[in-house]
Amino acid sequence: MKTRLYLLLLLLACTAPAFAQPRLPEWDQLTPAQRETLIAPMRERWNASPERRQRMYDHARGWQQMSPEQHSQARRGMRRFENMSPQQQREARALFSRMRTMDKAEREQLRDRWHRMTPEQRQQWLDAHPEH
Repeated sequence: MKTRLYLLLLLLACTAPAFAQPRLPEWDQLTPAQRETLIAPMRERWNASPERRQRMYDHARGWQQMSPEQHSQARRGMRRFENMSPQQQREARALFSRMRTMDKAEREQLRDRWHRMTPEQRQQWLDAHPEH
């Protein structure tokens, strides 16, 4: 039994490099086709939403100014948001929209109040404070 397991592991170890994805080069070494593959989705979003262009540009500039730890934290938040239900996403958008204009103490106060609210109270709050 151990021999079979050893042989299987050895076989996997020998064939693993064949299945590994090649490492892509730095941006300057990418082919024009590879660059186009990366840029095309952004171009489509940009052209499809003229009213959101300033926000997209501001977001990209802000991303460049973030530290690696802030990037990591933002990615975790994005993954969390993607896994929320549509209702939870609506709530998160409205809360974020409201909190971005508040100082730290006000944000904490709203967060505490939100956690104490019943579902009906939350819905009333959402109706009174639609996302921007």
